[in-house]
Amino acid sequence: MSNAQATADSRWKRRFFTIWTGQALSLLGSALVQFALIWWLTATTGSATVLAMATLVALLPQVLLSPLIGALVDRWNRRAVMITADSLIALCTLCLAVLFASGKVQVWHVLGLLMLRSLGTAFHMPAMKASTTLMVPQKHYARVAGINQALQGATNIAGPALGALLLRALPMFGILLVDVITALLAVLPLLFFNVPQPQRRGQAHGAATEGHFWSDFREGLRYVWSWQGLRLLLGLTMLLNFLLTPAASLIPLLVAQHFRAEAEGLAAMNMALGIGTVSGGALLGLWGGFRRKMLTSLLGIGGIGAGILAVGFAPNGALWLAVSAMLTVGVMLSIANAPIHAIMQASVAPELQGRVFGLMNSLSSGITPLSLLVAGPIADALGVQSWFVAAGVACLAAAAYAASNQALMNLESGSAAEPSRAGVAETSVEDG
Repeated sequence: MSNAQATADSRWKRRFFTIWTGQALSLLGSALVQFALIWWLTATTGSATVLAMATLVALLPQVLLSPLIGALVDRWNRRAVMITADSLIALCTLCLAVLFASGKVQVWHVLGLLMLRSLGTAFHMPAMKASTTLMVPQKHYARVAGINQALQGATNIAGPALGALLLRALPMFGILLVDVITALLAVLPLLFFNVPQPQRRGQAHGAATEGHFWSDFREGLRYVWSWQGLRLLLGLTMLLNFLLTPAASLIPLLVAQHFRAEAEGLAAMNMALGIGTVSGGALLGLWGGFRRKMLTSLLGIGGIGAGILAVGFAPNGALWLAVSAMLTVGVMLSIANAPIHAIMQASVAPELQGRVFGLMNSLSSGITPLSLLVAGPIADALGVQSWFVAAGVACLAAAAYAASNQALMNLESGSAAEPSRAGVAETSVEDG
């Protein structure tokens, strides 16, 4: 490696991983506060309706608004979007901490904060993913996506554990202040490092750049709809969410009704899934996957199918087999998901990524209520194992179909519908 290459490599790593570390701390703070608030609602109200409402208010902003927010992210400065979103989340959390400290908090205050946090995430998520495309060299997309999967898995394990620990050590307002601090730590690096901006269409040729918001929104929808491979990839992510979200929600029933195990059995299943997710993300971060990212993702989808099938067919005296299968599912989830994000970052024009990631978030989140409505009656009528068997078969069939579909397999090489990236440029590659 030449000195110039080493300097460039060091520069992008310093900038990206400094920002990434702040985001990781904020994600952990959000996870432990989310756990603490849900537990507070459970202990205070004992109402399933309130808990369902908490899930709903945390879901609706991302389902209903993400496509519109994605269009705004593509119009606005992405660093400013992330700073504003994190700062507003910190401010709202601080207000709730004051209400807890004064003893004036009400259930609707907590529900309102959950909704505002979800709205902030709906802005932050596409801005960060789209910014990653211009901060990280393309050859490292899959590795970074794998690291992000490992982070998500680690947060899912550590967040509830730290939340439970802090509930014993701190009052609720103290826990909320922890989240305020981690949110500000996410903002701090963004004040010192520049985040590259894509060049909007027409800028390279001196054309006007101030289009109408709704024109931008429609352009994003047309972009996705006109590209068959991208449509199929979004459909594949929706299918995985449709199959796997109910499976995760049915694990407690599977442990209690089929395996006749206690809470320790449920803990073992959840820990296996979390450890597997972290391990799979770490593996992909080191390995990087196959040269064709879609092959890596299909390996993961096939592995998920095999693991879910093993859970579904495990005899009632073989909880250990189900735990081992869940470990495999966790590993394969990272191997399946991370390359999908890397493919989209590499294939979608940077100036449109806010819209595409926003639409992806909306569709993936929106399919969740439908999948739960379908899975519940099936599990009640045919037994809880039936959904695991059906989901496993469907994952294997989806992997086989995707492998035979040329539009999907050739997505990484571009499409006639995919616009040229020649006009895409960073505002700056230097630290600022």
